[in-house]
Amino acid sequence: MTSGESSSTLPQLNPEQARHAAAVAAAVRAAIEAQGGWLPFDDYLRLVLYAPGLGYYSAGSVKFGAGGDFVTASELSPLYAHCVAAQCAALLQSVGGDVLELGAGTGRFATGVLERLAELERLPDHYYILEVSADLRARQAEAVQALPAALRRRVAWLEALPAVPLKGVVLANEVADALPFQRFLLDSDAVYERGVGIGTDGALLEVERPANAALRAELDRIAPDGWPLRYQSELCPMLGPWLAAIAAALACGAVFLIDYGLPRREYYHWQRDHGTLRCHYRHRAHDDPLLYPGLQDITAWVDFTRVAEAADAAQLTVAGYCTQAAFLLSNGIEAELAAAADGVQRARLASQARMLLLPAEMGERFKVMALTRGFDEPMRGFALQDLRGSL
Repeated sequence: MTSGESSSTLPQLNPEQARHAAAVAAAVRAAIEAQGGWLPFDDYLRLVLYAPGLGYYSAGSVKFGAGGDFVTASELSPLYAHCVAAQCAALLQSVGGDVLELGAGTGRFATGVLERLAELERLPDHYYILEVSADLRARQAEAVQALPAALRRRVAWLEALPAVPLKGVVLANEVADALPFQRFLLDSDAVYERGVGIGTDGALLEVERPANAALRAELDRIAPDGWPLRYQSELCPMLGPWLAAIAAALACGAVFLIDYGLPRREYYHWQRDHGTLRCHYRHRAHDDPLLYPGLQDITAWVDFTRVAEAADAAQLTVAGYCTQAAFLLSNGIEAELAAAADGVQRARLASQARMLLLPAEMGERFKVMALTRGFDEPMRGFALQDLRGSL
């Protein structure tokens, strides 16, 4: 993806897309009016990302791959699924049980993990997928249909997290960054919460209001030494409840969170004074969250210190934290390359591996965190690097 593009350089909407964006904008305006003229930014995200039939993740637009808005590591290369499967295999050997993937994209990652687990003779009892998008469910089902019958039978889709806690592995690949988040602005001694309002011409616009006591207290907590005189960023209070729900669904095993993010002291560094919000539309990144409502992805980086705090509150153990590059190297990506069938395949996989490993690409921007319950064995994915001290 490119970064920081002007909205004027983005592809224009076709008539169908324009109608959808107009319908979502109308729903946003109705929500703003219902709340007295101002909508908190996290409520705006709940609507434009998740509202049934309207939100980006629940509507039917193509999101992944060349025809979508972005490419995830799991869509980029089979190497990624194979390395994650190696980690899953070691854990399943110890605790048995199931795999639960949260938000499975096109299903390519799920099928890759299952195929490699079959080769390693460490198949889970079930491979569950929790997916909010009906369109993506259909694409996942199509991908799963290409698997051998013995693997297809293990796949099942869930409407919610399992009521009976499972043993095994929970995979959350680029999920936490899409949780609705708050935005704040500090200007001299004043603290504001950012939200969305309606201009005199009916257009959506960003509007700040004085922060409430809860937000001010949270900002004091995460930066007890104070903030720069002018600073804007994000925070995600939903991380705690979201992780608590996942923890309640895990009896024994591990949760693997893989996402772009930083420990808190780096996330809120004084030089990162415009935050980490990014919008993605047709492989272009920009910072206008009000553009093309319902048609673009809107994310913020993950504060992994907040994840670790939430894990502790949910009685999970932070068992590992490292860069994606270190995790993939520890799980045998170099051996995967060496085992390529021929020079052409090796060159293709090597190009994909560079995207996954290089610091300027995904290698250091993405982190992997393992949260465990009832499992205290060393995990191979963190053999090369342990960054828990940075949290």
